[in-house]
Amino acid sequence: MKILIIDDERSIRNSLKEILADEGYDVDVAENGATGCEMADKEKYSVIFCDIKMPEMDGMEVLDKLAAMGVDAAVVMISGHGDIETAVECIKKGAFDFIQKPLDLNRILITIKNATDKVSLVKETRILKKKVYGQEMVGDSEALMHIREMIDKVAPTDARVLIIGSNGTGKELVARNLHQKSSRSAAPYIEVNCAAIPSELIESELFGHEKGAFTSAIKQHKGKFEQADGGTLFLDEIGDMSLAAQAKVLRVLQEKKLSRVGSDKDIVVDVRVLAATNKNLKEEIEKGHFREDLYHRLSVIVINVPTLDERKSDIPLLVDHFIGQICSETGMSPREVDPDAMKLLVEKSWTGNIRELRNVVERLLILSGSRITAADVKAYVL
Repeated sequence: MKILIIDDERSIRNSLKEILADEGYDVDVAENGATGCEMADKEKYSVIFCDIKMPEMDGMEVLDKLAAMGVDAAVVMISGHGDIETAVECIKKGAFDFIQKPLDLNRILITIKNATDKVSLVKETRILKKKVYGQEMVGDSEALMHIREMIDKVAPTDARVLIIGSNGTGKELVARNLHQKSSRSAAPYIEVNCAAIPSELIESELFGHEKGAFTSAIKQHKGKFEQADGGTLFLDEIGDMSLAAQAKVLRVLQEKKLSRVGSDKDIVVDVRVLAATNKNLKEEIEKGHFREDLYHRLSVIVINVPTLDERKSDIPLLVDHFIGQICSETGMSPREVDPDAMKLLVEKSWTGNIRELRNVVERLLILSGSRITAADVKAYVL
């Protein structure tokens, strides 16, 4: 583990370096704040000790600079003039801890252990969030680049987004990326598949219910809108939602409040709503199956996700991505794909889109030999 010590007093930084080196840590030193920031930008440190009182660039300025640079290290502030107000200000600015001089070895070692535990936890959390929310959108086609640009522009806002596209194109992935790149990314992200919930239960699922509201309501239940308060609610397959539920969703969007089934008490919610459908909602409106006023509320921004046949140049990248992903998950050995085999995969019509392609890649990994050949594709896919 690498540690950086930023202190203008040579005796302190050198003695602290010797002590920590004896404990088995890899330690660098910087004699001023500017040098320390340059080093932190080039090297990956787990913990940075920084003196507060330094000429030219003091510890507080260093702390601000490190935060602006996106440095992941746990920053521990040290000072011979410590007081409660200074300590509180340091913590507010993002410091992990505050230690007064003269430095106590046991306190320092405990702080390093706690700091590294925190850094590890933050890394694990980021990895988990990436798995849950921010799966990579693979490809460099013009169609996908346009989707990425739309997400980057729309995500920071609170605008409602309607995501349209065929089954298996990755509408859920667009929604997750919109949430992850928004200011609500640390708040809940709740998904609801409207097509998978029976029409008689959809209102309870979305808005919650009170105990005794109906026969099986044995206790109070918070709905998805309440669960997503402060965050994002993704209504997938919203074209399958009943008209009664649509009316209630419209009310929440208009008034930002709801009432649980079996209650007349209003509950205020702050939720960004994203919706997706594979249906043509304008046709559904003409048929009387979807409310026009709800459509206009949901479609502030419309993102049309292209089919895989509309982005065939992405297929080689997707195949390689799925091979890596599936082999990592299952422990199978990675395989090379022969050029002739890849050509057949690119030329194939993918009615099931990306979902179908992933299933096909998994099938080929299971059934093929040491390489995926054109013969394998003809035998198991075409």
